[in-house]
Amino acid sequence: MRLASFRFEDRDRVGVIVDDEVVDLFLAEPEVPTEMCDFLAAGEDARVMAEMAVERGGNRRPLSDVQLLAPVPRPSKFLAVGLNYADHIAETGAETPRYPTIFTKQRTCVNHPGGEIQIPLASKNVDYEGELGIVIGQTCRHVAAADAASVIAGYTIVNDVSVRDWQNRTRQFTMGKSFDTHGPMGPLIVSGDELGNPHVLGIRTFVNGELRQNSNTEHLIFNCYDIVEYLSTAFTLEPGDVIATGTPSGVAAAMTPPRWLTPGDIVRIEIDGIGALENVCVPEPEPSLHDDHH
Repeated sequence: MRLASFRFEDRDRVGVIVDDEVVDLFLAEPEVPTEMCDFLAAGEDARVMAEMAVERGGNRRPLSDVQLLAPVPRPSKFLAVGLNYADHIAETGAETPRYPTIFTKQRTCVNHPGGEIQIPLASKNVDYEGELGIVIGQTCRHVAAADAASVIAGYTIVNDVSVRDWQNRTRQFTMGKSFDTHGPMGPLIVSGDELGNPHVLGIRTFVNGELRQNSNTEHLIFNCYDIVEYLSTAFTLEPGDVIATGTPSGVAAAMTPPRWLTPGDIVRIEIDGIGALENVCVPEPEPSLHDDHH
């Protein structure tokens, strides 16, 4: 199944993508939750109703008539893994970690397909990171890697936009990874049964049509299931939690000189079986006198 969050006539809803149309579950099954975290939390009942809505046909809208939102517009947790591809570790000069390097992106950074990535007033050292994202499907703790597929609702694309000078100010990445608009994800969630093995997917990042990153998820050091096992050892994972699994080589920071993102740049990330996530860079607007600073 290919799930999406979308907006139509100022109402946000959950739908199933079929070819170039979206099945509007709000119309097809009014009892189905219209927010993705709630939909996933409803579990098997919601999934079955969604499948029945697809089979019945009808209640479909052309994708061109709706605005795709981030598949999980308000994840309760937005987690990420650093230094998880050998080629990226080599280009950064870091040592291969013994354990996954985990950090948090604040959920206020979540951005949608086609959304504008702001080049912040505070820095021009803005980088892209194309990543496979895991979306958790049920509340779980102490999940063994062998069982992890059963708690994953599906997979999406994440651009872990990074403000490198802020990221490197301290040993904690949170500030440099969480500027507003710096968490684009989408365009949809593809379930594991439809996607197949998540560890054989080509992943590519383009900036203005130029191929910058070109790798495969088979090169993950800690794979998706390892990551779920590791995280759930410490804390409860919940429906709609998003985990970005790390980026391959080719980031701007590793170039000489660095080729930072600038206003007007278009960043496109493609992952086999999921699709493409594309966003344009713009200057952050100057704060107005009406902004609340208290």
